[in-house]
Amino acid sequence: MQEKEAFIEEFKKRTKAFTLRSIKVFQSLPKTDEAKIIGKQLLRSASSVGANYRAVCRARSQAEFYSKLSITIEEADESLFWLEILVESQIVAENKLADLMQEAEQIIKVLSKARKNTN
Repeated sequence: MQEKEAFIEEFKKRTKAFTLRSIKVFQSLPKTDEAKIIGKQLLRSASSVGANYRAVCRARSQAEFYSKLSITIEEADESLFWLEILVESQIVAENKLADLMQEAEQIIKVLSKARKNTN
């Protein structure tokens, strides 16, 4: 397996793990209305990161690749936003979400660099 293919497969696993970790966050949230609403938003965007990255890998053209990559970046950034809201609203302690927030930031950086290199 080439280095690029290995990276792609590893990043598929990484984005899937991000989704699974976000599900665990959702499951651990308090049962308040605001936590449920914010949690569902996080669940939607985080699950979209993994699913859309897989779509990126199946792109049939450069334009489709760029478009789907952009969607994946937006969803990762939205996930980071909802994680920040959970912390800043004091629904979840920052130390409990710090690693997941850092992972969202890293995913955004990697995908943004890939998008920049497609121009």
